[in-house]
Amino acid sequence: MSTAPSQPTLVFLHGFAESPDIWADFTRDFPTRYRLLMPALPGHGPNPQPVADYTIEAQAQAVLAEFDAAGANKVVLVGHSMGGYVALALAEAHPERVAGLVLFHSTALPDTDEKRAARDESAGFVRRHGVGKYMRSAIRPLLAPGNRKRLAAELKQLEDTAAATPEATILGCLEALKHRPDNIHILRDAKFPVLFIGGHDDPAVPLDTLLPQLALPAQSHALLLRGVGHLGFIEAPELTRRAVLDFCAAVC
Repeated sequence: MSTAPSQPTLVFLHGFAESPDIWADFTRDFPTRYRLLMPALPGHGPNPQPVADYTIEAQAQAVLAEFDAAGANKVVLVGHSMGGYVALALAEAHPERVAGLVLFHSTALPDTDEKRAARDESAGFVRRHGVGKYMRSAIRPLLAPGNRKRLAAELKQLEDTAAATPEATILGCLEALKHRPDNIHILRDAKFPVLFIGGHDDPAVPLDTLLPQLALPAQSHALLLRGVGHLGFIEAPELTRRAVLDFCAAVC
């Protein structure tokens, strides 16, 4: 493995049916002392190619290979939604590589039985009606109601990115999300600091399920935002950017 670079390395992991582009505006003004890596998760990105294995563990191995190739040894992981699940898998497999972890609208809990059933319903809808129609109904509710009109252009961009994701990736990731394990022990055993970013109006990671997790890491930080759903990087970019920058400054 290559020697770690002198610059602190921040690894930004996007979520399900997203792409590294979600971080472009968010990180535009980050200090140059940081090196930023924004890998595309398997089957995602500007030129998505379906892969054989979409499990969260396989996605984590793909990300690990990318920051190994970049010569990054110890990193701060910033994971949005599914990206947070991938970050947790990386932290479990290689805790010595993690300087800090940001769970950005993400959780260490597995799917509930109700959520697993909903994943199956979503997969059936995709098979019958296609990815585009599914995404037009799935992404809008992730924004807090008060933000949907204000962020219409950003919502359209997210929908277009999601609609371009291969059906095989959508179906593979839905299955991977359904079967991801309970990772509460990773937070409880963490030797690295953890920042939780949550939204009061997040339908995907409800605040009442997130709050008990805040007490688990030995070093825990939190930003809980009113009027924000599941997409704080566009719903409250200044507040979430400042929280991530302050966290990185403290751990790097």
